[in-house]
Amino acid sequence: MPQLDDTDLEILRLLVANARRPYSEIADKVGVSPPTVSDRIDRLESLGVIRRFTLDIDRSTIDAGIQVLIDVDTEPGATEDVAADLAEQNVVEHVYATADGSVVAHATVPEDSVHDVLAESVAMDDVQSFDVRLLTGEQWTPEVSGTAFALNCVVCDDEVTSQGESARVDGELVTFCSASCREAYAEEEQLAAESV
Repeated sequence: MPQLDDTDLEILRLLVANARRPYSEIADKVGVSPPTVSDRIDRLESLGVIRRFTLDIDRSTIDAGIQVLIDVDTEPGATEDVAADLAEQNVVEHVYATADGSVVAHATVPEDSVHDVLAESVAMDDVQSFDVRLLTGEQWTPEVSGTAFALNCVVCDDEVTSQGESARVDGELVTFCSASCREAYAEEEQLAAESV
């Protein structure tokens, strides 16, 4: 798996600033041809660095209601289900699942139905407690730097170089620094599956 170089990082910076920027303009700024930009973006997508091209819409400008954060403490094992249920709601913009079993959702909801969003979308048996907080502002400032995109081996945490390998495991891209680490990972997965 190739490492990300300065050209990749500059392409990412330009796309973060304006994802609709034409490939020809990106090519001029980074000093490569438009087909090279296209190939690199395709590669970044296949590596999982670019997940999707999307719009950042401020729902409060098109939906009536107030912006809130819904913070849910879930029952053990229910975090993924609660996050998925909230993500399906039209009023929810972002959903974050945390390692401690919480789910935080950013939503724009009608003033008189703030608590209804949770009750109508999530099995309340999966919820230990929740808190709804009014948002007074938000900022989104994505930044691209070389260290943010260093790929590390899931087995030994070494940096993945051009000698590395990758595989999709349960739909998720997993990177390895060497074939031996990939084999060790496969053996661990097999042992874990046999012990279940």
